[in-house]
Amino acid sequence: MRSKFQRRRRLLVIGGGVMLGLLVIWCLLPRPEIYRPNTSWSRVVTDRHGTLLHLSTAADGRYRLHTTLADVSPQWIEATLAKEDRWFRWHPGVNPLALVRAAWGAATGHPAGGASTLTMQVARLRWGLETRTLSGKLAQMFRAIQLERHYSKDQILAAYFNLAPYGGNVEGAGAAALLWCGRDAAHVTHREGVAMSVIPQSPATRHPGIPRDSDRIATAQGRLADILKAGSAMREDPLASTFTLVPPGAPPHEAPHFCRTVMARHAGSILTTLDLPMQKEIEGGIETHLQRTREQGIVNACAILVHAPTREVLAYVGSAGYADRKILGMVDGLQAMRSPGSAVKPFVYGLALDQGLIHPHSLLIDGPMMFHDYNPENFEGKFMGPLHANEALVRSRNIPAVALDNRLGEGGLYQLLKQGGANLPKPANYYGLALTLGGFGISPVQLAGLYAGLADDGLPRPLVFSQATPSPPSGPPLLSAQARFLVLDMMRGGAELGPEYGFAANDPTVAWKTGTSHGFRDAWAVGVRGDYVLVVWMGNFNGRGNNALVARSCAAPLLFELFARLHLPDKAMIPPEGVREVELCATSGDLPGPWCRQTTRGWFIPGVSPISMCQLHREILVDTLSSKRVTRDDGRPGLQREIHEFWSPDMLELFSKAGLPRRPPPEPENGTDSLTGLDHGEAPHVISPVAGRAYQIDRTSGDTEIQLKARAASGVRKLYWFCGEAFLGACAAGESLPWKATVGYLKLRVLDDHGRSAEAGIRVGKME
Repeated sequence: MRSKFQRRRRLLVIGGGVMLGLLVIWCLLPRPEIYRPNTSWSRVVTDRHGTLLHLSTAADGRYRLHTTLADVSPQWIEATLAKEDRWFRWHPGVNPLALVRAAWGAATGHPAGGASTLTMQVARLRWGLETRTLSGKLAQMFRAIQLERHYSKDQILAAYFNLAPYGGNVEGAGAAALLWCGRDAAHVTHREGVAMSVIPQSPATRHPGIPRDSDRIATAQGRLADILKAGSAMREDPLASTFTLVPPGAPPHEAPHFCRTVMARHAGSILTTLDLPMQKEIEGGIETHLQRTREQGIVNACAILVHAPTREVLAYVGSAGYADRKILGMVDGLQAMRSPGSAVKPFVYGLALDQGLIHPHSLLIDGPMMFHDYNPENFEGKFMGPLHANEALVRSRNIPAVALDNRLGEGGLYQLLKQGGANLPKPANYYGLALTLGGFGISPVQLAGLYAGLADDGLPRPLVFSQATPSPPSGPPLLSAQARFLVLDMMRGGAELGPEYGFAANDPTVAWKTGTSHGFRDAWAVGVRGDYVLVVWMGNFNGRGNNALVARSCAAPLLFELFARLHLPDKAMIPPEGVREVELCATSGDLPGPWCRQTTRGWFIPGVSPISMCQLHREILVDTLSSKRVTRDDGRPGLQREIHEFWSPDMLELFSKAGLPRRPPPEPENGTDSLTGLDHGEAPHVISPVAGRAYQIDRTSGDTEIQLKARAASGVRKLYWFCGEAFLGACAAGESLPWKATVGYLKLRVLDDHGRSAEAGIRVGKME
């Protein structure tokens, strides 16, 4: 009796010791990494709507996308647990009952199913174990217990869904869902979940991409549907067992140049700013256009579309064909540094507007000019004589633009381009005035950034490729709001200039500019429509010149064709504060005098834009018998009043060289060249402000408003006010013009519509 009691006590001690030892071993089990240390993952690039653009392979050549358990469909999880391990939530990594059942089946020769738990499968995949041997199976069981010791059930289940083989080189639920179902793992359907759950048991014979394996998958998923618990939506679905997976095709490889760019900039999976439908429209438009230009030797093009307010890249076509080796299609033309030709001229005009050198209707000279040792020429080697600034910009005349650049101060175009992100490694004097005509290298991406600022807030901000990266400003505005508005307004239209500009008639809301590089290697076209900027480049990546690469005839038509395909919304151009519209002489671009018969409306910046009274049109007395100009009406018969244009001799010579001769006024009688027939009556008298008086600026508002008013002679209809050479505005005779003065000694001038003027000097200081 005592010996039996002692044996029992000994067994209890031994059992307790074993349990204690196991507990100690359990507690001392080291924490392993749940994934192999060298495990690498695929990367997903999606467009702004979540549409898959690109799925890369991991470092070992497999598609393996890291996915959280929350991102796997609940139906898929249910089917997997039913197939792999229905007791997963209850066992410690090894299922003792399953082990006993498997051992009994092996001993009796009647297999009763495997004993491998889902945790054991994770252990096999994690450590690459060979589990067909006893030692391998024991190692698998040990590793499973080790995993259960340190990880939760959800963490282990997530590891399974990241490591399980799903046919071919596809591992994990994330990659399998994208490649076999065409959707992310969270949106896999009931039927797809059943079909996908049976693949890991035999991935070599259940490959969804191989037609002959579809029957094997269907048979296995039918058996799985039968064992699902009652009430399961999949079990009650009569078609679940017969559903066949139909993979959508090869892994997507959309916008390859764009995906390559964003993957180099960002780690992990990337939700980009790209809009795939817009990308497809531009790709299709480029292909259609190149079908018409290939016979001219123009075989390649690229384009980038940007939403200006956010700087987000919506479309990015780096070449006409990524896989086309004949055109070097894998090269990203949007990153290549190329001469922009005349595509940067709008920024010269913007600076000139801001610095008070011109207004949109100012007359500029398009004639032979020499700037030290630089002798620029127009594209076709001809001159057009005097023409308005807006026409000079649309026609892309070289000499007026270079002349303006030569007059710019404060760093000029060089400083603007540097601040705007252009790569100019040399000092300003290295480039000189050739910058205006594209004498430097810039990429289409950089040019799109410059134009995005022009179309929006003027701030130099980087383009945005990923929705996770904002676009902070990197400096002050490159141009004022007033200059940006005027430049864009100057860039619109152009169809009226001739048949070679007929493409512009398709959408008069587009502000556009072209550029052709020296040697006909690059043809550019840039367009702004509402909030959107589109940059197009055409040429050949081998850098060879082609006389057909004239931007006006190839790139500009493509630009307008792409805008037509995109159907982008337009928005009304709202003039910013500080811009006014006045009536101007249609010929001189100055304020119309009493003899200006044709007028037009034009914008200017009060206090900045240089505008004067038109001195071009004059009324004179002509003796019809002698056809000479006379000084006064002396009563002789045959005298009549005529209005003539009085161009300076150098301007008349320019018109003549341009093939547009102007009729000179009649020769003066008696050899005198005085302008007669003018009213030399009383000049206006400045009433407000009072000449010589000091005015104070309000401390709260930072400025002071002064009413400009003058007494005018009889017959005067309008008065024009100036501060120095800057035009402030116009008002009717007898009325006043409000003016916000600035600090300093200011010289005001009032001019009536007969050309008579008066001045008043005042001093404006800050209130202490």
